[in-house]
Amino acid sequence: MAIYKFKITFEDFDDVVREIDIKSNQTFEDLHKAIHKSTGYNAEKPSSFYVSTDNWLKGDEIAYLPSERKKDRVVLMEKSKLSGFIEDPHQKFYYTYNFDRPYDFHVELIKITLDADPSIEYPFLAKSTGEAPKIMEQNSPTAVDPRGATATASEFDFLNEMNFVPEDTDELEAMGEMGINEEEKDENDEGESDDEFGDEFSDNDNYDDDSHKDDY
Repeated sequence: MAIYKFKITFEDFDDVVREIDIKSNQTFEDLHKAIHKSTGYNAEKPSSFYVSTDNWLKGDEIAYLPSERKKDRVVLMEKSKLSGFIEDPHQKFYYTYNFDRPYDFHVELIKITLDADPSIEYPFLAKSTGEAPKIMEQNSPTAVDPRGATATASEFDFLNEMNFVPEDTDELEAMGEMGINEEEKDENDEGESDDEFGDEFSDNDNYDDDSHKDDY
């Protein structure tokens, strides 16, 4: 039975590296859980592997806990053996973890060994370099986004209380536009106030006073 060695790196953190040995007849779910055993992240999050080109362009999707709308369009990790998707000795997979707050990884096959080591339990973490970035957690006093953004938990609580999702940005923008309209309305009201005084005297702007002519 063949053993695959996969190199896993964060898309935005090349210095954080994991190498995992796994049997060819094990599944993508096994690899998914092995990755997050090594990062400390919660594996029970909607995630997907994508068969990738050398340039990390996504192809077929292999999903874990997919949404209802995706279930009919993807294959499931737990039913997909790794060997069924290896078409190249350097096969690549683009991997997205946790679609609620997604983080992206590059997964590359770097070695194939024909025989398993009977003393090893697979999947096996063969190499670990660098500390996995902290993930935003609602109950943490501070939260660090692996992509570099830092925010307080209270800010996330505010969004969570609003049931904020990315699709809500249109609604937030609309609220902002309402605020702008109110400002414009105030400015217009001030302009109209000035015009009232202007109109009071406007009829006399071109008025020639002839009353003095009778004195001569």
